[in-house]
Amino acid sequence: MSFVQSQQASLEPQISEFFDGCPVPAFAIDSHHVITHWNKACEHVLGVQASQMVGTRNQWKPFYLYERPVLADLIVAGSLENVVGVYYHDDDKFRSSVVIPGAVEAERFFPHLGDSGRWLYFSAAPLRAPSGEIVGAIEVLQDISAQKTAELDLRRMHQELEMLVVKRTHELAATNAKMEEDILRRTAAEAELVRRNSELTELNRKLSMTQEQLMQSEKLASIGQLAAGVAHEINNPIGYIFSNFSTLETYVGSLLRMLGAYEAQELDRGSESAARELAAVRDEVEIDFLKEDIPALMSESREGITRVRKIVQDLKDFSRADTALEWQWANLHQGIDSTLNIVNNEIKYKADVVKNYGVLPDVECLPSQINQVVMNLVVNAAHAIDGARGTITITTRIVDTGADVEIEIADNGSGITPENLSRIFDPFFTTKPVGQGTGLGLSLAYGIMQKHHGSINVRSELGAGTTFTLRFPIRHDAGGDAGQGTSGNP
Repeated sequence: MSFVQSQQASLEPQISEFFDGCPVPAFAIDSHHVITHWNKACEHVLGVQASQMVGTRNQWKPFYLYERPVLADLIVAGSLENVVGVYYHDDDKFRSSVVIPGAVEAERFFPHLGDSGRWLYFSAAPLRAPSGEIVGAIEVLQDISAQKTAELDLRRMHQELEMLVVKRTHELAATNAKMEEDILRRTAAEAELVRRNSELTELNRKLSMTQEQLMQSEKLASIGQLAAGVAHEINNPIGYIFSNFSTLETYVGSLLRMLGAYEAQELDRGSESAARELAAVRDEVEIDFLKEDIPALMSESREGITRVRKIVQDLKDFSRADTALEWQWANLHQGIDSTLNIVNNEIKYKADVVKNYGVLPDVECLPSQINQVVMNLVVNAAHAIDGARGTITITTRIVDTGADVEIEIADNGSGITPENLSRIFDPFFTTKPVGQGTGLGLSLAYGIMQKHHGSINVRSELGAGTTFTLRFPIRHDAGGDAGQGTSGNP
């Protein structure tokens, strides 16, 4: 075995462990451009099984209609120079990574993926032997279609708003000129101003509606990012239900044979041959075993169906849009439990969830919006835990005044740097890599707490973890909606 092969062999367990637990689509090639790993997330996004890819040089096939090198091939070949213009163009945003030396990144739209095409973000990095020699490359990808769609929609709305502002500015200038030229028409001009004020009020209403739509889009984007985990949680019980029904089908066939033998015995009553045949069939189908196993299979299948129904109901409750903004009395603990059930696949491999629930009354709120805030904070907490398995603690309590409740979500993850702590509630601010976060989660959470006349506060220590505290009234004050709700200082 050569030195390079020896180094590759020593890296194999580490790479395999990484790939087995990685929720991000990824694959790796060796120095001969042969695929060595193709993880489950890659199978899910691209629709190609690892068994079809590992051991081949077909890494280009899921992406392109003709054979050409992917980013990992270019790194292994050492031919990154002059690739712009040959394989990548300005629209692909080909660039060197600012984090990993020797790594590169790119974006591209693939019209043949999915129902209407997909935007994918790629990042490839070299795998090196201790001597520094490149012995392979790893490439990860991220579906950023939702982000691209949101960017286009936001850009379009921004342009429309700018055009509307310009239009209104010109109209107001014309009105002022008209007022200066003809002071005698003051009454008509005042009526025009009243009309303009009505238009601005309508514009403000439309802007509020746009904010609600943006919040719903973020919710749907979050559900889309969690779809693979929810599908995994549903597939497990569906798998053994399917297996049980296959077994039950065999059992029913055996019971029908037994029933036929009894019918024959009924027709030929008293015949020794019919009795012997009936006994033989009874022994062959193991009727005593079937009497024990069938109820067990039915009970297990019923449990699986109940699990699937619970996940689907929780997902339905979570994704329900508060289109009418109807305030209702809700059980906060039930909402938190439903949200944890939906994001279970995101956190079960990273942390244990500890629930310190206090005694709470029902709270008048917008339940799905509170669930959205809890989901963002819990998923962020899981992402902040790196390395050893961590703990996410959820605590609820009634505040001393008796008029407010608090939900506290704490983790023992990496914490937030002081310079980022003052910006985490800014719209579109995120520390996650491109394609892995919109930067809207905490900004929308801040807005939701304002709508509930509450607050959101955060304290964090690098290396020790982060704690978010939500505080809002038990009873909604409808008369205060016209004003500004209290909020924590972000």
